[in-house]
Amino acid sequence: MALVRDLRDELAEGGLRGSFLVRDLRTGVEIGIDPDREYPIASLVKVPLAAATLERIRRGELDGATQLEVAPGGVTTPGPIGLTRFRHPARIAVDDLLYLSTSLSDGVAADVLFDLTPPAEVTRMLAEWGLHGIAVRHLMRDLVDTPAERFEDGEVDLAHALAIGAGTAGQGHRLPQLDVTRANAASARAMLELLQELWRPSKMDPVVAAGVRDLMANNMIRHRLTPDFASDSAKWSSKTGTLLTMRHEAGVVEHADGGVFAVVALTESRVPAVLQPEAEVLMARVARTLRDHLRGG
Repeated sequence: MALVRDLRDELAEGGLRGSFLVRDLRTGVEIGIDPDREYPIASLVKVPLAAATLERIRRGELDGATQLEVAPGGVTTPGPIGLTRFRHPARIAVDDLLYLSTSLSDGVAADVLFDLTPPAEVTRMLAEWGLHGIAVRHLMRDLVDTPAERFEDGEVDLAHALAIGAGTAGQGHRLPQLDVTRANAASARAMLELLQELWRPSKMDPVVAAGVRDLMANNMIRHRLTPDFASDSAKWSSKTGTLLTMRHEAGVVEHADGGVFAVVALTESRVPAVLQPEAEVLMARVARTLRDHLRGG
């Protein structure tokens, strides 16, 4: 399709490549760019983690009101928020850890939830719901042990240069967090199937699905795709993921006219820079163009 070819070229000119998929959840019609290519998904893994935690609360295996002692993250590098930057211990309920992990993308909160429901158990529960292709392998704390934490503030771009140059043609990588065979990883299609189940549950309990949707609706990180999808007549619920060269977002836009579209954008930059607002704008424009094509069709 000419549109897909032109958008792929536009991404390449902007220093990006990506796996995109947009689906009309009412009809099942979809359009994508390399939707089956796998990427490390960084914080997108917090969505299946939230679903697994809420399912265990529903079963009575966990109590959302239980308060847990949480050690401070003590991270000082720019980026992480919430408990990840705390300097002192705190007592926080499981329900509130879900909010911090999903809506604020707090890595320490997510790891406390992973302590309750380990990665292998999250993967098993995804399979129970008929969801395959999302590999949940490690904790969030593993993501902070990258070259970015070993450079001075003015040299962090060198970590991005190393990340760009250390990959292999088969998507292996010298950094385990960026190696799809070792990292938490998925394709745009696999992530979209999760969104489909959350918004149109068939095997997942509807109460669990609604709980995750609410957490995503309250996502506080809104600089990436949100400007192109949220409006007075459109509700955008999503989760972002960011790690070195990776910038992702997966969400659903619900229009006042009844239209409901799931959108997944997984991207990798070849530009060795920490702040890349142009990349954020480009990936949003590509995702919006794909959605507009479906909506107009």
